Amino acid sequence: MECHCLRPAELPHVTRLFATFLDDFGPLAEFYVHPPTEEGILTAAHEVRLDAGTRRLVVEVLREQNQRLGADGTTSKSLDRLAAGAVAVVTGQQVGLFSGPSYSIYKALSAIRIARQLTERGTDAVPVFWLATEDHDLAEINHCYWPGRSGLERMEVAAQGFGRRVGEVRLGESMVPAVARAQALLEGPSAEEAGRFLAESYRPQETFGSAFGKLMARLFAERGIILLDPLDARLHRLVAPVYRRALEETTTLTGELLARSRKLDRAGYHAQVKVTERSTLLFLNVDGQRQPVRQRGEGFVAGRGSFSAADLLDAIERTPEAFSANVLLRPVVQDALLPTAAYVGGPAEVAYFAQAEVVYRRLLGRMPAVVSRASFTLIEPHVARLLKKYELELCDVLRGHQHLRNRLERRFLSKVLAKRFDAGEKTIRRLLAGLRQPLSKLDTTLLGALDTTERKMLYQFLRLRRKVGRAQNFRTGVLDAHERQLTEALYPHHDLQERTVCFLPLLARHGPALLDELAERAGIGVNQHQVLFL
Repeated sequence: MECHCLRPAELPHVTRLFATFLDDFGPLAEFYVHPPTEEGILTAAHEVRLDAGTRRLVVEVLREQNQRLGADGTTSKSLDRLAAGAVAVVTGQQVGLFSGPSYSIYKALSAIRIARQLTERGTDAVPVFWLATEDHDLAEINHCYWPGRSGLERMEVAAQGFGRRVGEVRLGESMVPAVARAQALLEGPSAEEAGRFLAESYRPQETFGSAFGKLMARLFAERGIILLDPLDARLHRLVAPVYRRALEETTTLTGELLARSRKLDRAGYHAQVKVTERSTLLFLNVDGQRQPVRQRGEGFVAGRGSFSAADLLDAIERTPEAFSANVLLRPVVQDALLPTAAYVGGPAEVAYFAQAEVVYRRLLGRMPAVVSRASFTLIEPHVARLLKKYELELCDVLRGHQHLRNRLERRFLSKVLAKRFDAGEKTIRRLLAGLRQPLSKLDTTLLGALDTTERKMLYQFLRLRRKVGRAQNFRTGVLDAHERQLTEALYPHHDLQERTVCFLPLLARHGPALLDELAERAGIGVNQHQVLFL
């Protein structure tokens, strides 16, 4: 399998913070506890201090959850190792429809690979995937983009429950035709198996969380990954002390987070999560809706309700399951439950950990190493043929419509016209090159004028070539179709393939061996974007 690599700076929409994190961690060291290296992970592993009773209860809950989701014996063995003292390599993601964008799969593969590497080097580690079932943004997860023969198709289900925690939202009967449509579009040697996974996981009675978990359990069978659903009330009781301290120390934490945001800004980076003087780190379920808890005067508000600090502390004591963490507290909650040595995240998560470090320091006293997930663009054979036909690279597609169109028009000519334009370009260059020596003997100052003339002539000549290509496309429409195929496959919705396209159709066409190949390329210290030709 041919592989090319791109540095983060060559990719669109990459922030300065994330590019620095991958290319030169040193300037960012003050915002994290450990570097994103094997040594950093091992140091974090040695600092893990998880109460034995907490570990035992968490493993008990996870055994029940993974059994319900259909996990196999390798996950059971991972849970045995976790109970016996193994550390965790954790990742997680929103529970998107049909597994959501491909990077959900790449996160899981990265955690699996890194845990295996640590174990092979003497530190027993297991992979854990945190299902973001407490998130309430249903509009972000009720759809996915499915690559089919006619292009990229949007799959969507009309589930009801906006504002509720998505792990509590039932899929409903609209899931039946959605699964049938997805199955009909699958093709390839593993299409039948992938279709069965969908049918077994995405049933009307399931929630977004349980369906996603069941699909992941099937996709990663025999790989030992542990799935964690944080909605379980028993887990909330274990982390109630974290909620309580987050509330009691709201003013201090908010001040420290605001100071961290200013420090990041002064250093030339960005604060991923907006923090205001009214912010807290908690959400509260109010009338079935997940509402942010905000400060107001001496008290707090959530939705239409007003509360004193005593009211909320009493509620945490009585019903901790009604509370959940915001994006900056969630990793601390996670690591109050798990012996986390490393967290595997994408660009946004890497950025918000730079803010969350102040929360870790105050509430937990330790922080895992933060490492980047593996990043891929997968190029299928029909797309590779188009790239070759037009002498393009992925970067040409990522530079946007105008650049790509110019490149396509330049190469889109009949063979006869292409040969004539190639010959004409060579003739111009040869003609002007033949003038260089006599002009230099006559007057060297004329050489600058010669260079300028050459640039202008070639510019106009190549512009004519593009116009001819455009005219041919106007008659045939082929160029429009090829541009659409390239952008939908490689740069859909002006973003990387992994951030939009669902992975399952690729798995159906290329089989489980594709997961094996990607897993081998998803280890510690893999900091470049990998372009794989399938």
